[in-house]
Amino acid sequence: MAASSATGASPEGPKIVWNETQRRFETEDKKAYIEYVLRHDGKVMDIIHTFVPSSKRGMGLASHLCVAAFHHANSHSLSIIPSCSYVSDTFLLRNPSWNSLLYSEDLRSNI
Repeated sequence: MAASSATGASPEGPKIVWNETQRRFETEDKKAYIEYVLRHDGKVMDIIHTFVPSSKRGMGLASHLCVAAFHHANSHSLSIIPSCSYVSDTFLLRNPSWNSLLYSEDLRSNI
């Protein structure tokens, strides 16, 4: 499947689409996205980059993209490595409930 809906459009936020082919979650217009790489035989999602164009900043899109990626990882039994500084330094500090999905520091060197 090239793309599928990760979250539906709702009053809480924009519709985020999973683009499996390009390994990213993106807004419908594809201008804001979060990219990942699968590691450890596809069991670990390494989130490597978050991008929101300046025209769309301040709308909470980066957070919505993270939530879509974390929900996806949770529903597919994946662990997450937050290589992207936005994810590690901002999103997870504001949303510590997602820390349970993080890949163990002890196992990072084995990837």
